[in-house]
Amino acid sequence: MLSGRVARTAVATVCATFTACAGVVALPASTAHAAERTVQGGRLDWGVKSSFQRYVTGPIAKGNFTLQGGAATVGGSQFRFHSASGSYDPDTGAFRAGFTGGVRFTGHQKPNGELQLDLSISRPTVRITGGSGTLHVDMVSKELKTGKVTRSTQVPMASLNLSGIDMRGGGSPIALTNVPATLTAQGAKAFAGYYTAGTALDPVNLSADVTVPKAPAEGPSARQPAEPGRTAAPEESGAPGKKPEEKPEEKPAEKPGKKPAKAGRIEDAAVDWGVRRTFREYVTGSIAGGKWTLAGGAQDGGALFRFTKGTGTYQKEALDAAFTGSVRFTGKHGLDLTLDKLAVTTAGDRGTLYADVRSPELRDTKVPLVTFDTSDLKTADGLVTVTEAPARLTERGAKAFNGMYKAGTAMDPVSFAVALDEDARLPALPDLGSDLPESPAPERSTAEAAPSQDATEKTASPADSSEFPVVPVAAGAGALLLAAAAFGVLRARRRKAAGEG
Repeated sequence: MLSGRVARTAVATVCATFTACAGVVALPASTAHAAERTVQGGRLDWGVKSSFQRYVTGPIAKGNFTLQGGAATVGGSQFRFHSASGSYDPDTGAFRAGFTGGVRFTGHQKPNGELQLDLSISRPTVRITGGSGTLHVDMVSKELKTGKVTRSTQVPMASLNLSGIDMRGGGSPIALTNVPATLTAQGAKAFAGYYTAGTALDPVNLSADVTVPKAPAEGPSARQPAEPGRTAAPEESGAPGKKPEEKPEEKPAEKPGKKPAKAGRIEDAAVDWGVRRTFREYVTGSIAGGKWTLAGGAQDGGALFRFTKGTGTYQKEALDAAFTGSVRFTGKHGLDLTLDKLAVTTAGDRGTLYADVRSPELRDTKVPLVTFDTSDLKTADGLVTVTEAPARLTERGAKAFNGMYKAGTAMDPVSFAVALDEDARLPALPDLGSDLPESPAPERSTAEAAPSQDATEKTASPADSSEFPVVPVAAGAGALLLAAAAFGVLRARRRKAAGEG
């Protein structure tokens, strides 16, 4: 059974997750003083504005978006920013979390290649103080009419509606789901005038891990009263007295000898590959309604999967390495594809990524899935790296995807890092924080946002419409169980209060 303190923490965390939708529960604050805590790790999922996305990629703007700094896509229309860092005060509920990554929207390309629509949003930061929340971002935007470029750093882009949410007394992780966001006057200006202040933006979802400070260790070093009949030694009390006996000087322990590097031996290695962004979107979108599952040590970096513990050889710029971990994609319409036992070989300026493939249509080993360019290979400080090398699907790779993509299709780029020295460190993976049920994606309409004609440029602009993404309350079966548990505790408290009144 949970103690009162633990129960308060659990309820506060869960309700911070769910009352963003319902806005009806007021949480009791913990009476005990708690030191400010560190936010380290987590993600923020946000679609900016779904109708703007559709306008950019639709038949009028004929544009696209590109991801930057390790940002990813989730569901049908959300961007995932990663590696939260900041602080949280459980006494006051003050919360700050900054995230990494960005997205750039481009469109309305002129015959000379100039882009009339060019807008970037990066480094979102959520700040909550005194029950008021704001989403800050870095923005670079070009006005559609004049072409004037505006650069803004941590502009308060959106106000967050935290009605019914008590941020005090939360545990880890802190999670907020479907928090309504409204464009501010400063945000509208930084948005190059595409929308007016007060326009509803897509809701914000975030999860951030919180590190609880460790209590001071109690032990022999802690000062305690001397035992009855015992006089404290001078070195214990600090009082003048007999000089303690000098102990022989202790030599520091020698570090174990570094094992000699063996020519061509790999100390450690990892390969990063996201398969294909649109494939991931298909898997988690409304059509397949599926997910991916990692096993065997594979890690999720948001925009990519990392396969680890590489073994093999690297000699004369030729790599032959095998990695651990697998990823399995499942969903409706018979979707069930597992990629396991990934391997990489390189020769000259060409590399090949292999995997064992399991699906209802195919079971094959060491299938050459993609080939990629290694001309940008770098060697420094005992580390061999290839970063985001363009990759193309092979003939056998196309069969692995059951003909969904043709041979030669551009797939996600391949990156790998190989440590030839035991002191070399592999690049860090984006930190998504603790696993939670996936944020529900706003439903997407097939209709484009109604544009208005610009009188000067005679090009359409993404005018705001009455359309607003449907905000589902449920966030998955596991989350519903947590919500039910929180509701049960609160209901019991209310009954008790009613009985005492």
